[in-house]
Amino acid sequence: MFLAKIHVLLKPTVNDPQGLTIARALGRLGFDAVDAVRAGKYFEVQIQGSDEATAEQDVKAMCEKLLSNPVIETFTYELESV
Repeated sequence: MFLAKIHVLLKPTVNDPQGLTIARALGRLGFDAVDAVRAGKYFEVQIQGSDEATAEQDVKAMCEKLLSNPVIETFTYELESV
């Protein structure tokens, strides 16, 4: 069994209103050192199987087909055996 830890973020050129709102709120709370915030999504997906290469292909396909929007988002992932 494998555990995929997937991070999805907006591309740097895409406006991030949620990140801007969070950054402003942090400033109002006294965190003046915060320069910028980018909001994203985090997924943990457990995958049955013993073949790491197949699990990695599946994770990539999941990200490309459902978990991220390739037009405006990027994704990274870590795959570990559990």
